Amino acid sequence: MAASFTSIGTSTEGAVAVVEIQRPPHNFFDTVLIREIATAFDAADANPAIRAVLLCAQGKSFCAGANFANRREDGTEEGAVPVGGPVQHLYKEAVRLFRAKKPIVAAVQGPAIGGGLGLACVADFRVAAPEARFSANFTRLGFHPGFGLTETLPRLVGQQQAALMFYTGRRINGEEAVRIGLAELLAPLEQLRTVALDLAREIAESSPLGVVATRETMRRGLADAVERATERELVEQDWLRKTADFREGVKATAERRPANWQGR
Repeated sequence: MAASFTSIGTSTEGAVAVVEIQRPPHNFFDTVLIREIATAFDAADANPAIRAVLLCAQGKSFCAGANFANRREDGTEEGAVPVGGPVQHLYKEAVRLFRAKKPIVAAVQGPAIGGGLGLACVADFRVAAPEARFSANFTRLGFHPGFGLTETLPRLVGQQQAALMFYTGRRINGEEAVRIGLAELLAPLEQLRTVALDLAREIAESSPLGVVATRETMRRGLADAVERATERELVEQDWLRKTADFREGVKATAERRPANWQGR
């Protein structure tokens, strides 16, 4: 894990590689951050002493969405998409995350919103604090889900629950996330990282070759499916980004008011 990073920190806890997002308090992401996480995952894959990965974050939020201009002063969990510029390169980096070979446990201490939810869904398992908030809030912005969520979220919670989250943009807390299968374990905030690390260590106690082979079978085709999903998501995002409703959705979110949708 010798690579030099600007937005993440890496360390090891025995056979577990710890990858920590370090953009507190809300850990907004961009292509640089996603590329660094992917590079850290690649390094873990290349190190035979590493058997599992813990993905965690500093600050209040796990990842409160994409980094774009005119975000609310409080670092709102509402931000989900870049207002301008292509996201194709970002999604190419995101697909790299799904090609990681070793199991990943995510510790979600707070908001995982929009693309931040997509990042949480990269992991094999999510350990959530009660304070966690999961939301696919894209339609509240007049937008279309991204980061491969149209593929990953239904796999975790089922088609109907995923549709409910997409259509409403509702926030799911840690307890509800465990109930619907979006997270596997619930842990008090002060114990969250310990519980998540313990799960990663438990995985690391199994045969490394057996775990990697089993994971490959269970996730076979996932990265390719996510790549296809992001291509489709980008098509819809490209035209929606040009609509009056998208501009209104972003403005209404920033002003903390209901959007006045025009359907155009």
